Amino acid sequence: MIWLTWRQSRAQLIGGAAVLAVLALILWLTGPDLANLYHTSGIATCKPNVTCPTLATRFLNKLSKTDELLYFLGIGLLYAVPIIIGVFWGAPLVAREIESHTHRVVWNQSVTRSRWLAVKLGIGLLAAMAFAGLLSLMLSWWSSPIDSAVDLNPTHGISLIKLAPVLFDARGITPVAYAAFAFALGVAIGAVTHRTIAAMAVTLVIFAVVQIVMPAAIRPNLMTPVRANVALQPSSILGLRGGDVIATPSYTPPGGWILSSQVIGKNGQPFHNGLTKACQSGSFRACQASLVRLHLRQLITYQPARRFWAFQWYESAIFLVLALLIAGGCLAWIRRPRVA
Repeated sequence: MIWLTWRQSRAQLIGGAAVLAVLALILWLTGPDLANLYHTSGIATCKPNVTCPTLATRFLNKLSKTDELLYFLGIGLLYAVPIIIGVFWGAPLVAREIESHTHRVVWNQSVTRSRWLAVKLGIGLLAAMAFAGLLSLMLSWWSSPIDSAVDLNPTHGISLIKLAPVLFDARGITPVAYAAFAFALGVAIGAVTHRTIAAMAVTLVIFAVVQIVMPAAIRPNLMTPVRANVALQPSSILGLRGGDVIATPSYTPPGGWILSSQVIGKNGQPFHNGLTKACQSGSFRACQASLVRLHLRQLITYQPARRFWAFQWYESAIFLVLALLIAGGCLAWIRRPRVA
């Protein structure tokens, strides 16, 4: 069974290995120059909140167009890999066999259905996790100087936060768990639908929905957010909308993921009475000054940067457990007599 599975999957495995080899060569050729630029920038010995933001800005401004392109391509690649694995590796694995009726040849031999699928799932899961893990390791190593600089000065044009959506899914160990989940999901959908194209389409849709729901509704609540009550700064006030003060956060925790910010009054309650006389008839600056005299404050809810690895482990555990549950359900489904 192992040899048969290898022969059936060797195109995908060899193709994946080739992609890793080419990418490793590109990163190996460009990585030393990027690392040298970081070490000579002085960021490693800078003083937080004093010289670090300035040095980080200088470093980021010195990045070549190639470095910036590789940085964002790396993020996009780590987003695409789990989808590719689920759609092109997982979905056809069983669906193609059942659709072409070649599974009956194997099942009529000494190999049981459970062993047939267990070997396919086991090798596929290990290959998917290894591929995503090596890719994440290489890109995280290459991108670490840029990530460090962005953490020190998140106001730069790159402006990505490691805990927030976009960058979080492309760093650490979560790509490994996403790849395992996507592969198991594709296999299970293929086993149920018996149609390769349909399984690929459904896998793509479900995985995309999960990738949207996770950072929007689940990840922010994996750990209790931290709250900061700070004075509303005049520069943060953007204007009024229906009497509510619209403002950017007056406090940005270094590398922290801001979930929400709300303007509150002296009593600690949400402030909804922003239509002062100055705001009704005066200029924006007059309105801004009148709001400042009210001594308003902001309640900012965020996840601190120090929780990055805790979130990585929590989210990875969730997706790995889901992958195992889906794989178990797929094994139970394939043993049903009607599958034949």
